[in-house]
Order: sequence, then structure tokens, then C-alpha cells
Amino acid sequence: MTSTSSSTTTAGARRPQGGPPRLLATWLQTGRADLAAHLSVHGPVPLPRHVGPAWATGLVEDVGAAGLTGRGGAGFPTSRKLAAAIAGRRPLLAVNALEGEPASRKDVTLLVHAPHLVLDGAALVAAAVGAPQIAVCVADDCPEGTAAVETALAERSRTGVGGPPARLARPPGRYVSGEESALVAWLAGGPARPRFRPTKGVPLTIGRRTVLVHSAETLANVALIARHGPDWFRSAGVPEAPGTCLVTVSGAVAAPVVREVELGTPLSSIVEGAGAGAPFGAVLVGGYGGSWVRPGLLDTPYAPGPLAAVGGAVGAGVIGVLAPDACGVAETARIAAYMADESAGQCGPCVFGLRAVADDLVRLTRGEGDGKLVSRLRRRLQDVDGRGACRHPDGAARLVRSALEVFARDVEAHARHRPCAAWKRSPILPVPRPAADVVRGRR
Repeated sequence: MTSTSSSTTTAGARRPQGGPPRLLATWLQTGRADLAAHLSVHGPVPLPRHVGPAWATGLVEDVGAAGLTGRGGAGFPTSRKLAAAIAGRRPLLAVNALEGEPASRKDVTLLVHAPHLVLDGAALVAAAVGAPQIAVCVADDCPEGTAAVETALAERSRTGVGGPPARLARPPGRYVSGEESALVAWLAGGPARPRFRPTKGVPLTIGRRTVLVHSAETLANVALIARHGPDWFRSAGVPEAPGTCLVTVSGAVAAPVVREVELGTPLSSIVEGAGAGAPFGAVLVGGYGGSWVRPGLLDTPYAPGPLAAVGGAVGAGVIGVLAPDACGVAETARIAAYMADESAGQCGPCVFGLRAVADDLVRLTRGEGDGKLVSRLRRRLQDVDGRGACRHPDGAARLVRSALEVFARDVEAHARHRPCAAWKRSPILPVPRPAADVVRGRR
């Protein structure tokens, strides 16, 4: 596994289990992220002088054979998105590096330490689908990522690296802004709000032009597959989930850290490798729209299938670790308050439902609920789940529902007006101050 801190790389970072570093190879081998260092490790981007249908089809086939799925959260097969875009009319390409939530640092880590790998992947995909322009989207509250992209784009412009022109775009740094339909809405000149889409297969458009959105990490993996082939890519990970991925680990660890791990690595190994001292409590997997996993299930492989079997998901590549004596009810209440604050403001389940769920959780945390609070909370979750204009309410409901199960004993004690003393402690998982203070009644 490869480790970097959430803001700078640590000395002595370790390589992924079973092989050399991949996504973070340039930084770990050279300590630099400039174009010259990138070329010394990876070589030039493998773009042909004349891009034709055979080359484009070959790239899509290689990505499909590699088994690459989107690293932005949904896990949709990358080759299917590429094939659909090739069948369209010269779509725009958007690189989604918006991060999305306070606990995630993998996008900024990738931009700071491997910007040219991301831009290589974007150039390859843009050439394959005929995209006339690339928009590299970095949140407006991420100065590190912005500076890294500006520097990398300037280097590539000076040296004439191939691919269509790329520009930096800076959407608002909110949770829902990173959802791909919200990003496209913002690029079209509107507010960054998700659109209703029954499936990921429904194309996103600006006017009559299709927009193809890929996460920064997905594109970095495309650049590696184009250089080394699908068999090389599959030499890491497990057959049903090949490759490596970036994971941000925070909470009861020495410091928040971004790790490059092989898919299939046990959760316990990832957490211990991030500096969590044993024993540790429940683990939040998949980000703030993910699920809590019990301590007894932490030998579960970090891959979509095994995690789904225990109620979890890879999701946004976020793992939050609780200490054994932490209050999972309080941590969930703060996250639920944050998710309510980040509502897209488009429908009742999001605007009113999430706020009601968060308020119930706050009362439960303080031990102030009536005898019907928990049953009312479960009913609210049913009313919210699957009924929003986007999937933001679904993620929040998933998180809260998992907390009611994993922390069932604590939930019962809080509901009986006997909350644990730990609920008054400072938050372990990162949330903005308004949500962090809500449990203590400071807003």
C-alpha cells in the first residue's frame, strides 16, 4: 500500500501490497510531480499521431478487458461510458475532481502528486471520443488542487503535449456539486444541482452536445491501462475488482491519510496501515452516503461484492474509523446534520425529510427523545429513501439506517434517556463547524 498524508506526502510511504506503486508512482519514485518527472517514470502519453476509429475502439476494448470501473463513487463500467460517448457527436469531456465531502482528500492528493497522469487519461479519452475540449473541474475552495492543475496545464502547453485544449473550471465546493449531473448543470451556466436520472446510462447534455464526465482517478487509471495493458492492470486487486484505488482514512488515526490500496485488501489492513491503534470500533465505509460496518466484520475485503454482503460499499473511497469508546450515535447525528445542510433544495424528501431525520438524531444523541422517537425516525427514513429528485437523500438514509443497526445497543440506551458520556466529546470524523456544533446545541 502507498500512503500520503491528507495534505503532504509522508516520508517512507509504502508501496501497494503485491507490487510497485501505480497512481502515485511518480511522486514516490522522484519526490516530484512536474512533467519531466512524470515522463521519466511513465514515458510519453501513448497518443497516435492520427487517431482513427480502430485506435479508439482498441482503447475502449482494453479498458473493458481491464475491468476498470468508475472511481468517483458509482462504480459504473468505464468502457460502457466510453463506448456510448464514441457513438455520439464529439462530446465535451469533464474531469471531475470535486472531492465531494469533508472526509475525502484523494482527488487533491492525485492532482498535487500525479496531475499529468490525470491529464494523460483525459487526453486519451478526449481523443477516443472526439472531444474538442477538456474541462478540469476543481472545487473553488481547493487552492492546492487549483494550483497543481494550473501548473500542469502550463507545462503541457509549453511542451506541446498532445490532446485537445484543456481549461480549469472551478465549480462551488459543495457535497452535491460533485454529482456528475450537477457538475454538467453548472458547466451549462446554471446552479450546481443534480438532475433526475433514472439510470447512469441517460446521457448528460449541454444544449445538443453530450457531456462525458469521468473522475480524476478513473482517468489516471485509463492512462495506466493505455501504457501497460489490461493484463498488467489486473495483476493487482482481485478478479472481480481489479486494480488499485485511493482511499482516505480519517477518524481515530494518527492523522488523516490517503492510501493507494489494492482492491480486495481487508478493511482491517487498510485501517491498521493508516495508523489506527487496535482495538478500534466500527468503521464508516463509502463516505457520508455510505454505511457503518461492525468491528467483527473488518476482515471483509475492500471490494464492491464483499462490502455489499455486509451492507457497505466502496463509494467515494472514504473510510472513517471510530475508537471503541466513541459515540457512533453522535458521530452519525453530526454527519446527518451536514447532509441536511448540503441539500440540493429541489424536493421535499431532501429539504424537509433530511432535516427532520437530523433533528431526531440530535435529540436521540442528547437523550431527549420521547418513547416513539426511534420508530418515528425509522418511518422518516422510509419516507425519504428513493423518493428524492436525486440520490442525495438515499445516501443519508443509508448511513442513518446502518447506524441504527450497528449501534443498536447505544441507540436503545440513548432512547431511554441514558446517553453515553462520549456524546459530548469533539467530533472524530471531519464535518464543517455548523454541523459539528449542532449536537451540543450551539446553532
